[in-house]
Amino acid sequence: MCGRYAATKDPATLAAEFDAVDLTEDAPRADYNVAPTKSVVAIVQRHPRDAEGDVDESTTERSLRVMKWGLVPAWAKDASIGSRMINARSESAAEKPAFKTSLARRRCILPADGWYEWRRDGKVKQPFYTTPQDGSSLAMAGLWSAWHDKADSAAPVLITCSVLTTDAIGPLSEIHHRMPLLLGPDAWSRWLDPDSQDVAELLAPPSAELVAALELRPVTTAVNSVRNNGPELLARYEPVPDVAEPDLFSVEAT
Repeated sequence: MCGRYAATKDPATLAAEFDAVDLTEDAPRADYNVAPTKSVVAIVQRHPRDAEGDVDESTTERSLRVMKWGLVPAWAKDASIGSRMINARSESAAEKPAFKTSLARRRCILPADGWYEWRRDGKVKQPFYTTPQDGSSLAMAGLWSAWHDKADSAAPVLITCSVLTTDAIGPLSEIHHRMPLLLGPDAWSRWLDPDSQDVAELLAPPSAELVAALELRPVTTAVNSVRNNGPELLARYEPVPDVAEPDLFSVEAT
C-alpha cells in the first residue's frame, strides 16, 4: 500500500516537469511526510470551460490542482469515509462502487519525490524510502472525486483523491507486497485522457526498467510519526547489525 510519501517540489517545478498549468492557488508547502487526509497536489486533464461555463470538447487542458488525500465517493453520506479510501487496488478498482466511476472518468497523477514503506522484522518495523535515482518526480496513478455535502448546500465542493496500488516487483517486494502504481512519461497522456474510459493496459505493475531506476533507502523511524517533517527524514539510516534502532514512535496511518 501507499500510506505515506514525500512531496517537496513547488508548483512551478511540477508544472514544468508534467507540462501542466498551475491552477493550485493555495498549494501545500514542501512536505516530507505526507499523510492521509492532508491536502496534496494532483495533475488532471480536463476539457476547459468558457466564461459562460460551457465545456469546450475540442481541446483539453492539463493542470495542477489541490485535493485532499482520501477519496470520498460522490454518493457518500458524509466525508469521513475518505480516511478509509487512501488507496485503491488496481486489480479491483473497476468493480468497486467507491472507485469505478473515478477510474472511468476521473483519473489523476499524484506527483511525489518518493514514498515510504515498512518492512517488519520480528517486532521491529524498519522504514524504507523509495525515490528515483535521478531526482525526477514519481507519477503515482490516482483517482479523484468531487463530493457535495447535501446537508449544507452552501459548503464548498470537496475534491479528494486516492492512490492506486499494485503488486510490488523486484527488490520492492522484499519490503512490502504492495506498491503505488507508477506511470512512466509515455503513459501520462493516456492515463489522464478524459475521453478514454478504457485504461486496463495501464493497470499492470510498472516495468522492471522503471523499478530499476529507483533507489531503495533505509531511513530512521522518526518518519513513523506525522509530527516529524523535514529533510532529515529522507537521509539514509543504516541500522547497526543485530541492534535494532529504538522505535521512538508508533507507526501512524500506514
